[in-house]
Amino acid sequence: MNALAATNRNFRHAARILGLDSKLERSLLIPFREIKVECTIPKDDGTLVSYVGFRVQHDNARGPMKGGIRYHPEVNPDEVNALAQLMTWKTAVVHLPYGGAKGGIGCNPRELSKSELERLTRVFTQKIHDLIGIHTDVPAPDMGTNAQTMAWILDEYSKFHGHSPAVVTGKPIDLGGSLGREAATGRGVVFATEALLAEYGKSISEMKFVIQGFGNVGSWAAKLIHERGGKVVAVNDITGAIKNPNGIDISALLLHKEATGSLNDFQGGDAMDPSELLVHECDVLIPCALGGVLNRENAADVKAKFIIEAANHPTDPEADEILSKKGVIILPDIYANAGGVTVSYFEWVQNIQGFMWDEEKVNNELRRYMTKAFRDIKSMCHSHDCNLRMGAFTLGVNRVARATLLRGWEA
Repeated sequence: MNALAATNRNFRHAARILGLDSKLERSLLIPFREIKVECTIPKDDGTLVSYVGFRVQHDNARGPMKGGIRYHPEVNPDEVNALAQLMTWKTAVVHLPYGGAKGGIGCNPRELSKSELERLTRVFTQKIHDLIGIHTDVPAPDMGTNAQTMAWILDEYSKFHGHSPAVVTGKPIDLGGSLGREAATGRGVVFATEALLAEYGKSISEMKFVIQGFGNVGSWAAKLIHERGGKVVAVNDITGAIKNPNGIDISALLLHKEATGSLNDFQGGDAMDPSELLVHECDVLIPCALGGVLNRENAADVKAKFIIEAANHPTDPEADEILSKKGVIILPDIYANAGGVTVSYFEWVQNIQGFMWDEEKVNNELRRYMTKAFRDIKSMCHSHDCNLRMGAFTLGVNRVARATLLRGWEA
């Protein structure tokens, strides 16, 4: 089942639990706007190449639409639609005054030079600049993009609309970015994990963790878990996978990866088959990479007691059912990885105010938002006798439905 079908299924289940009117349900599912543009650029060798760019703006009932822009070969309309819809529910779950959006360009950023990436980003911005904006749609980094990408978007957008730092978040600090933003998604994952484990009388320091994906989110989550005394017993990324039953020294691994660009040949652990990582012995599994990695082929072999969905849509519905029957507790993506968009909201607020927060304030506010959202999800679980995924979906969908009705939607 692809990401869009799975997201729609979860939404419809939540809508049934909430007893939403069928016309309102359909209205909430249909995107506000879908944008598809051709981005043609000269490569460094002078040849022309074209890429397709997308931006799906899903819902604006609760405020400006918000969501990342990813550069990846598998970017397609279904994926972008699913992720835009997920952003609508995610921002509502953590009570941010936003709706959802998502964008991307179907390209492989590893095959493009920095100057080619800049040209591609500027052309994409030229094509969509009149459809995004501080109070309309605020992009952010995602897979394959970063603070530099946001800096180019900000500069290109400002050529048309004047200096507008709040038009994107995840920017470099020197251009109005927020302290704490780089670590925000990983830090939010850790705050969410602490909230969940506390429900079971446990703490991070007692647990063994497996982290799938050692990019920005996974590396920060691993670092913060390691600092709290948790044992990270296996990690992987596209370069390979390593394990150490006594716990990997994450600080040493980060230095090794920075020096070599790879996890391979790290002396503090043994190489392992990356395909075995998701079913490796652990207490807590944290998928931090692509969607659909937990599926009906491997779900029955998962040994973790808890799964924290740091990636978007890492668990297929079929795997969800298998894992639930095994008693595995899954903390859903629309809450678990909301730390990034939450600190993006703080960045947007700082830009609009023209006032910069210190990092301690950012992190304290993030903890407060994530802890409150977990309590709200648990409240919905109790009210509707459902699991955490449906608790989060019913919370988010209910808030968006209420905002839609209050604005004067008519059946």
